Amino acid sequence: MTRVFITGMSATGKSTVVRELAARGYNAVDLDSPDWSEYRDVDGAAEWVWREDRIAFLLDSTSRGDLFVSGCASNQGKFAACFDHVVLLSAPVAVILERLLSRTTNGFGKDPAERVRILDDITHVEPLLRRTATLELDAAAPLECVVSAIAALAG
Repeated sequence: MTRVFITGMSATGKSTVVRELAARGYNAVDLDSPDWSEYRDVDGAAEWVWREDRIAFLLDSTSRGDLFVSGCASNQGKFAACFDHVVLLSAPVAVILERLLSRTTNGFGKDPAERVRILDDITHVEPLLRRTATLELDAAAPLECVVSAIAALAG
């Protein structure tokens, strides 16, 4: 059994990759949804966090078979030891901004203030994610290449 966590900034393709993995028959879960994450007040600011009880249950209930999860939350580090691989999807800022404006599956990033926050996260948060990643992939590459590289981690 292999557990793979796919993370990265908004619009790097985490949700698209995990949907493609699921379409290929893998157990794949997008944690960037209200079923798995929520906004919580953290030191006076709204932070996107994983619902830790649900994440723990997911990880405990999938003791057999490979598991791929995707997402990015301020408390994801609490679960780092639960994964065999942490894949960071990164992309040039121009690609991210284009994807934010053109995507239809997620409204986050349409507002100029949200884009400012995303750009700040690229500067300050992405380097932290890079330090914990076991593999970094260029999310501007063709989807087939990105998904195949991640699927190969399951052996």
